[in-house]
Amino acid sequence: MAETQKITTFLWFNQEAEEAANFYVSLFKDSKILTVSRYGEGGPGPKGSAMVVEFQLAGQTYQALNGGPHFKFTEAISLMVDCESQEEVDMLWSKLTANGGQESQCGWLKDRYGLSWQIVPKRFKQMMKDGNPKQAQRVMQAMMTMKKFDISRLEQAYAQA
Repeated sequence: MAETQKITTFLWFNQEAEEAANFYVSLFKDSKILTVSRYGEGGPGPKGSAMVVEFQLAGQTYQALNGGPHFKFTEAISLMVDCESQEEVDMLWSKLTANGGQESQCGWLKDRYGLSWQIVPKRFKQMMKDGNPKQAQRVMQAMMTMKKFDISRLEQAYAQA
């Protein structure tokens, strides 16, 4: 029997839960749709439409609900992705901001569904942790001028004498 995680992120959508889950699954390795529960005759959604979609992103389980227009996502919660390379940052940034997504500052964005993401290179965290206080401050100052992270610019700030 597979062990389940104790805490699962639950995302409320108007009516795009299945579409969003399929989109998110397409972006990450080790990701898949697990189950889709559909509304029956009694509603409240249209019969046959997705009610709850359980899915995994990079092995982490999430659930998405088609709960109607009552609640919207805010920046008060976001999904942070540790990226191995500039190519991964660029790919995720491009796909998540496409079709109505919005760029923000410091590696933050909103996807077309309004969900906030932080697309962060692991190297940024490493520099902040391993550098001396002046290096960390320069890296932070460089990051504050960016929307999408640029690892080479962060490396330049880190290496300054």
